[in-house]
Amino acid sequence: MRIYADENMPLVSQFFSDIGTVSLFNGRTVSAQQLNDADIILVRSVTDVNEALLQLNTKVRFVGTATIGTDHIDHAYLASRSIAFSSAPGCNAQSVTEYVLASLWCLAQKYQWDLSHKTVGIVGVGNIGSRLANALQALNITTLLCDPLRAAQESDFAHSDFQQLCQHCDIISFHTPLCTSGNFPTKYLLNAQTLAMLKPDCAIINASRGAVIDNNALLHDLQTAQQRRAIVLDVWEHEPNIMTALLPYVDIATVHIAGHSIEGKARGTEMLYQRCCELLNIPITKQLTQFLPAPAFKDIHISENFGLPDVQNIARLLYDVRRDDAILRQYLHKQGFDWLRKNYSPRREFSSLQIRASVIPDYLRQLGFGIA
Repeated sequence: MRIYADENMPLVSQFFSDIGTVSLFNGRTVSAQQLNDADIILVRSVTDVNEALLQLNTKVRFVGTATIGTDHIDHAYLASRSIAFSSAPGCNAQSVTEYVLASLWCLAQKYQWDLSHKTVGIVGVGNIGSRLANALQALNITTLLCDPLRAAQESDFAHSDFQQLCQHCDIISFHTPLCTSGNFPTKYLLNAQTLAMLKPDCAIINASRGAVIDNNALLHDLQTAQQRRAIVLDVWEHEPNIMTALLPYVDIATVHIAGHSIEGKARGTEMLYQRCCELLNIPITKQLTQFLPAPAFKDIHISENFGLPDVQNIARLLYDVRRDDAILRQYLHKQGFDWLRKNYSPRREFSSLQIRASVIPDYLRQLGFGIA
């Protein structure tokens, strides 16, 4: 069995080598000719899987994307050929949550915010948005949730429409898939009209898809604003050729790596392995814990004087988002967006750090830290 996988997917050989022969490809440049004999194709968000890519292949049985979003997949075409498909919902939810928390703590320090006095709007309350809402609740930060799809399906979902968020929130964080059609399209959800509805100092965080925000409209808003607006962008329109004119106005700029913790990326590979085993009716014999490296910081002992404001200090032992902002600004023009993503420095999730104490505060469990 021939298995082809994006070269940036971790642990593919470790998980799949017992199933077949594993070959790696460049997700941006892969061609139909390269995949003409594939039985299984494993991709990330940079590869559009459609008729053009699969036109020379008559044998592929399974396509998997090690991502939450699936806007790069032609679902109708796969279904027309009875090709099984799976994504990896929730694989990097904790990683993205930790990225947003790191960004909030960084902005709070820079602008001297008291986050307990801020209202954060979360747009898209799926795996990531729900995890983030839970984390913010643990930190005593007020949230408003916007997810019209969930509101339509769940009578008890506490939904606020997007215009309400624009008018009332101090910070808005986007975690919605990119939808260009249907009842709830999200392309250019934040545009010239909705930007005008925001509070003048409302901060914007986008760790979903670049085109959820009209980047041209955002640039015009930032260039003409009388008051500085804090901006965090991990995703951009037209990646890898991003709008560099935005960089002087952005507080934290990164190369679409919010979900790129070691655990987040590898969890996606594990989920596709599990789905392949089910499809092929073979036993699942491998688990992610077998392959994770030992963390640099394994445990930490906190005293009875540890409090909620101290959480960010232990979080920074694992990840400081300012590192990734500095890397983009220093090396984007020299190395390019995709090179920076491919060579991203490893980072670990909260769960890799075991907390020791006579009494463990509940909020540490809620945030996802390991408890010794």
